[in-house]
Amino acid sequence: MTTTSPGWGILGPGGIAGAFARDLAVGGHRLVAVGSRDQGRADRFAETHGIPSSHGTYEALVADPEVDIVYVATPHGLHREHAMLAIEAGKHLLVEKAFTTTGDDAQAVVDAARAKGVFAMEAMWTRFLPTMEAVRERIAAGELGELVSVTADHSQMLDLSPGSRMIEPALGGGALLDLGVYCVSLAHALLGPVTRIHAAGVVDAAGVDHRGAAMLTHEGGRMSTLTFSMETLGSNRATIAGTQGVIELDPAFYIWTGFTRRSATLEKETFVPELQGRGMQFQAAEVERRIAAGELESPVMPLDETVAIMRVMDEITAQMRASA
Repeated sequence: MTTTSPGWGILGPGGIAGAFARDLAVGGHRLVAVGSRDQGRADRFAETHGIPSSHGTYEALVADPEVDIVYVATPHGLHREHAMLAIEAGKHLLVEKAFTTTGDDAQAVVDAARAKGVFAMEAMWTRFLPTMEAVRERIAAGELGELVSVTADHSQMLDLSPGSRMIEPALGGGALLDLGVYCVSLAHALLGPVTRIHAAGVVDAAGVDHRGAAMLTHEGGRMSTLTFSMETLGSNRATIAGTQGVIELDPAFYIWTGFTRRSATLEKETFVPELQGRGMQFQAAEVERRIAAGELESPVMPLDETVAIMRVMDEITAQMRASA
């Protein structure tokens, strides 16, 4: 007896959606539909990626009986609205990071998904890469000792011209939600809940942050130092330090990259991954795996942690605006 794999539907045919579509193909996943507010745009995306169905409204996408899982790939400021649309239609859900623009919105989406009994997860694809699996294995084996700190930078020169979504408040523009979220998520995953936040940044007249820095204190006195910018290039490195060693993630730390591990005894290990695609297929595999097991969330990217991360970013944003 053969079982058909679940059908994916992409809500919002933008750049990140194109990357995801290509990696779904790399991973052998079944992409069955795409939805846009513009039928022509949906048609062009479907033709490019070999997708059987294209819809000119998001409502039509989530109503498509062939769609089992909806990938929300619209700008951050629209994530809550579009996630709710999919949930109401009874579809499982993968929402591009940042999950929403506020902690309250994140909690509302989580509550709705749980009430409806559908799977939901933030698309923090970095967590599912073989690189991060290898990092977690080294930590679990005690090769770093007790974790003490994380440092991370995510800085790129993005399009800040008039009309860019990156400077549009209603679309969730800003460096933190687009770039800094990787830093916050990494620190939270490795060091645990945040107990204290010190942050500052450069914010424009519309309240959109262009660059910033945060020092977070985590449970047990662990600390993380994070920088992010959409105006400048940066190191895009990350360092994970423990009492017995350190892992230095090569740039860019948030993609499928390598790392060097050094121990207190001067032992050195170099990890070099064998790349296949961008690496977004691994989160898709996790979603399908959990749904097949009857689970409604992933232990690698738990919903409560997504909400906690969004609340940390709420406070970082508030402090950046206060410091501007």
